[in-house]
Amino acid sequence: MTVLYLVRHGLTDVTGKRLTGREPGHHLSAAGREQADRLVERFRGVPLDAVVSSPLERCRETAAPLARDRRLSVRVRKDLTEVDYGEWTGRPLKQLVRTKLWRVVQTLPSAVRFPGGERLLDVQARAVRALEALAEEHPKHRIAVFSHADVIKLALAHFQAMPVDAYQRLVIDTTSVSALVVGEGPPRVMKVNDTGGLQAFVPGPPTASGDGKVRG
Repeated sequence: MTVLYLVRHGLTDVTGKRLTGREPGHHLSAAGREQADRLVERFRGVPLDAVVSSPLERCRETAAPLARDRRLSVRVRKDLTEVDYGEWTGRPLKQLVRTKLWRVVQTLPSAVRFPGGERLLDVQARAVRALEALAEEHPKHRIAVFSHADVIKLALAHFQAMPVDAYQRLVIDTTSVSALVVGEGPPRVMKVNDTGGLQAFVPGPPTASGDGKVRG
């Protein structure tokens, strides 16, 4: 089995204010850099074989401290990049929430294609394809995967057999960790939106209780 730790990037100066999408040049804020540094301690003792990231700066910068601590390079996968929001890119969220399309995004996302951009169904397909490819390339490895909120939510919906139209029920906070096990049977989602410790993934002696935790 392969364990994939799905990590959302840290805060930028416009997180929660504007829909930056794939705009280049959005770097972590001071608070975001602190979040990225804290990931090193949160992952302390958790085995990692690779660090993979969306190509956007905010993800690569979030991944960098953990990769540096483990003496790993940050490998970029373009299919992990943010949604192409098309004409919505760069617009204030306060403006977007008043549009008819916003209501459809919240209630019937399977029907949504952003004007001049991607369908959410296509985003889900590429994210799942990227994660499954990583699992095939790294059997029995542990990989930290840095991406974006909607991309992670859509991937988790797939692996939980959740309809796309329900994916907005998931919440993915900045630098939260969601853990997914792929291979050797059906996929298992071990954590969602965890912002605390990851002690359950630190190697330890096997238990007789069959508690389902991944230990090493």
